[in-house]
Amino acid sequence: MANKRLFQSLIGSLLPSNSSSKASVHNEAGGKAYSLSRKHALAQYVATGCLNGTFYASAENQLEQILSLCNAQEGLWQHHDFISTEFIAQTAVYAREKAFMKDTSALLVALLTTREETEYLKAVFPRVIDNGKMLRSFVQIMRSGVVGRKSLGTLPKKLILDWFDSRTDEQVFSNSIGNDPSIADVIKMVHPTPKTASRRALYGYLLGKEYDVEDLPTIVRDYEAFKRGETEAVPSVPFQMLTSLPLSKRDWTAIAANASWQTLRMNINTFARHGVLEDAKAVSIIITRLQDAGEISRAKVFPYQLLTAYRNLTTADALIESSAAFTNDMTKQHISAKRSQLVDALHGIEVALESALEAATANIPALDGKMFICVDVSGSMQSPITGERKGATTKVRCIDVAGLIASAVLRKNPSAEVIPFEQHVVKTRLIAHDSVMTNAQRLAAINGGGTNCSAALRHLNEHHATGTLVLFVSDNESWMDKQSYRSTALMHEWSIFKTRNPQARLVCLDLQPYATTQAAERDDVLNIGGFSDEVFSVISEFAHGTLSEEHWLGVIERIEL
Repeated sequence: MANKRLFQSLIGSLLPSNSSSKASVHNEAGGKAYSLSRKHALAQYVATGCLNGTFYASAENQLEQILSLCNAQEGLWQHHDFISTEFIAQTAVYAREKAFMKDTSALLVALLTTREETEYLKAVFPRVIDNGKMLRSFVQIMRSGVVGRKSLGTLPKKLILDWFDSRTDEQVFSNSIGNDPSIADVIKMVHPTPKTASRRALYGYLLGKEYDVEDLPTIVRDYEAFKRGETEAVPSVPFQMLTSLPLSKRDWTAIAANASWQTLRMNINTFARHGVLEDAKAVSIIITRLQDAGEISRAKVFPYQLLTAYRNLTTADALIESSAAFTNDMTKQHISAKRSQLVDALHGIEVALESALEAATANIPALDGKMFICVDVSGSMQSPITGERKGATTKVRCIDVAGLIASAVLRKNPSAEVIPFEQHVVKTRLIAHDSVMTNAQRLAAINGGGTNCSAALRHLNEHHATGTLVLFVSDNESWMDKQSYRSTALMHEWSIFKTRNPQARLVCLDLQPYATTQAAERDDVLNIGGFSDEVFSVISEFAHGTLSEEHWLGVIERIEL
């Protein structure tokens, strides 16, 4: 759900600040930088921001920046840098369908409700608000008043009604988990008219009103019968609806077999604690599903989420220690046999997660020519990739994601050279044919200091390196390389590199929601943000010279609404 602390009161209109194409601004760390254009800044915030606190910026600051960028009046800015309603709509779709973002894409849809060009809201709403969680986030943002209105209004209500009408009874019921607001709260707000007896009964059930039990959808009747203990068949309902019930080992095994791919990935330890891994058939099913390329693609999984599952995987000893049944009711010989069984099962799952990571990064391009991958391993990269929010902070850091990206690119481009940097270049040895997981963990183990983006390029220049593509993966908050150049130190070093390599191209992949960059956008420089596999498609086009003049913005503006 969206950050409730942010979306609880009217913030008011926010005025934007002008941007400059020269390196005359400072980034959040205090270093010299270039301003991104307004459109580019919006794309960066939306594709990387989760509206949580980052190393250098608060959640409130990110929200203010997005609202400020979208709410500026055309007369205040040059026409080419004015953000139109159409671009906001295209960015919302890109964020949801390509970058797999939630809160920021829902926020842009809420902003569209304040625009007169209603055709964009109509076109975007069903594409972005594509499940119950997104619907609840949208309503939460609207009710907070941050976009300038607290009521839904006629058109948003109509679109929400269409959302309900376009879904089956089973889909509405499965989307009914979650609160503040709940789906029941949304139903009360928009008053959908049930068109069938089953939908009328379902709405009554969700609202706590009278309904005819015989008219309830089958999935609801099965769920209620299971809750009452009248049936042993575990209903095919969301995981969250079942976990509070008194479940047997057989029930947990059935839940694991029927869970969505993302639910399975996120709850391996939970299933293990409830004895699912003691069933060889269940383990086989889990392993097969985890590495199924089709399921991985449909789940829209971020590679870093697989790293999270891999790192958090429990151990056989931990499972045995936490189980009183193992220690009280079994002999040492039986415990030893059970431990051996769990070790084999967990090892199989580890291998499956590694295979899943390879599948999740399979579309990373193989590029011609020599390539250098410059990975920021500085202190700020130790911050959580999706920011900090009390009770909801991921353990995965920016350095973990940077390491994954670099390792995946290296796997497809074995001749590439990986250059970790912080204050200076850090020596490390990666083997291209090792797994993406192995190399990523090697890079993530480096504990860096200050950020000096130019150090990597300076290293290449000192060694008279030649190449066709340089990829930086960073949070772009360089501050240690302050020089008297008019440009940033990075661009100064890039100009030297270009004298030896006139056809070379530079890509700066930024993992955090900030509005500055170390490399000015131009024909041979691409600035892009995000951590979904979509960024690799854009990088590939750029490397092959087939990307439009507008680079990343051109990709967003190509989206048909």
